[in-house]
This record gives sequence, structure tokens and C-alpha cells, in this order.
Amino acid sequence: MKLFSPKFPNIYQRGQRLFTPNLTPGMTFFDEETEKFEGKEYRQFDARRSKLAAGVVKGLSQTGLKEGDSVLYLGASHGYTVSYVSDIVGKDGFIFALDFAPRVVRDLVFLCEKRTNITPILADANQPHLYSHRIHDVDFVFMDVAQKNQGEIFLKNCKIFLKKDGFGVLAVKSKSIDITRKPRQIYQEIRAMLEKEVTIVDFKVLDPFEKDHCIFVVKKK
Repeated sequence: MKLFSPKFPNIYQRGQRLFTPNLTPGMTFFDEETEKFEGKEYRQFDARRSKLAAGVVKGLSQTGLKEGDSVLYLGASHGYTVSYVSDIVGKDGFIFALDFAPRVVRDLVFLCEKRTNITPILADANQPHLYSHRIHDVDFVFMDVAQKNQGEIFLKNCKIFLKKDGFGVLAVKSKSIDITRKPRQIYQEIRAMLEKEVTIVDFKVLDPFEKDHCIFVVKKK
């Protein structure tokens, strides 16, 4: 197998397929495919299952995420993308994986038993003051929360937890904001909101991988 390394640390690409080096070789969690290359095991990172992977395939110039980073992940769900962020930041990085739903946080606990660079947090991303005592400043904030005020939630958490010059990624689900309006209008409004607080590094619409979704990469001023 020949892997082609793109611009992003610990993310490799072959054609339209992405791979990350498996932090737990011989162990998978989401029925993902694995391949061996030069004695190392890699997991396929599916753009149809992850907005971060979709953004990379769609041509993001950078993500800002690198090995050794500390990460606040808002909207962790069952942990699919979280597990790949775990691969990317490696054993010297750490992820605070937060979700509001007890059922999915239970699944996160099982993942964290095998992935020691992740800790699960049951909390509402819209109320960071209730979990601020459990999280230190981070290098990176990722948010995939389908709420009407998702832009405000992202900026609120970035203001409290993201280090100066740290990066963040916001995945926007337009239909969660207003189902009656065109996604492009929603994206423009979110862009204007973000530009007041952070520097926008890149932006991609995620169709056809995620319909009516986009992704913003930002840097804290």
C-alpha cells in the first residue's frame, strides 16, 4: 500500500481515502477498515461518517490540529471522530470529549477504557461554566453540536478554554438553525458572527458527504 501524506499531521491520503495511524494497533471500535504500511497499522477515516474527514477530502488548507495538542471536543456523540482525533494528537495529546446525552457518553466510556488520551464528560456545551472546573486551557476546540445557537456555543467555549493563537473547527448544520432558509444564507451569517471574535482560516461546504453542512477552521486572535 502506498500512502500519500497531505499537509495534516497524522492524516494520510490515498485517492479519496483517509487514514490515521492506529493508536491501539489490533483494536478497532467502529468496524473501520485497517491497513498495514511499513510495519504500522492505519485506520480508514471515513468522510461519510465524519465532518472533519469530509472537510479534509473537500480540500481544507489546514485544520490546525497536530500531534500533542490538548482538545475540547463538543458534541462527541459515540466517539467516531473523537477516536481519530485521538490518533492524530497521539499519546502526548489529550481530548476532553463532551456530550449531553447519557447514552452516548456511556459508549464514550467504553472507548476511553482503551484510549487513555480521552476523557468523557457528560455536560451541556451551552453551559461551559458548569464544567469549566474539569477542563484546562486547550490548543484546539472542535464542535459538532446541532443546536439553533451553535455559533454562539462555539464562540463561548473558545473564549473560555481556547489558548491565544489556538485553532478551532466548527461544523455547522444549517437545518438545525433554520430549516426554512437556504444553507448559504446561514453560512454567511455564521461567518459574520465568527469574524467578530476569531480569524477564519478556511471554510468548506461538506456536500455531498454531509448535506446542508459546512465547516469553518478558525484561529483565536
